Amino acid sequence: MIHQYDEPVYLISIVAKILDIHPQTLRQYERENLICPARSNGRIRLYSQRDIDRIKLILRLTRELGVNLAGVDIILRLKENVDGMETEIAELRYEVERTKNSYAVSPSKAMVTKRSIYDIIIFEK
Repeated sequence: MIHQYDEPVYLISIVAKILDIHPQTLRQYERENLICPARSNGRIRLYSQRDIDRIKLILRLTRELGVNLAGVDIILRLKENVDGMETEIAELRYEVERTKNSYAVSPSKAMVTKRSIYDIIIFEK
C-alpha cells in the first residue's frame, strides 16, 4: 500500500527506529515546536513522510552543522518564508506571461515613452 506524502501513518517507535534516534528526541522536537505530528483519536502520535523528512533536516542541522535547536527553529522559519516567496514569484511570473499574451494592442505596436513626470502611451498603427 502506498501512502500520500502528508498522510500520518508512522508511530513514534517506527520513526525512531527509521532515523536511529530515541523517541524522547522526537518528543523534545515537538515540545520545541519544530515538528507537529498528527494525533489519532487515542492521542497517539502519527508521523507522515513529510514529518520524517523535516526531522532528517533537523538532525542534519544539529549533527552535521552544529546548530542548536533555537537556530534550527530560525532556519526552518526562514526556509518556510523563502518557499512561500518562491511560490508567489512563480505565480506572478505566470500572471505576467498570461497578461503579455492577452494584450488588446500588440506589444510591437505599443510604445511607452517618458517625457516628464507623466507617462505617455503612444499607439502606432
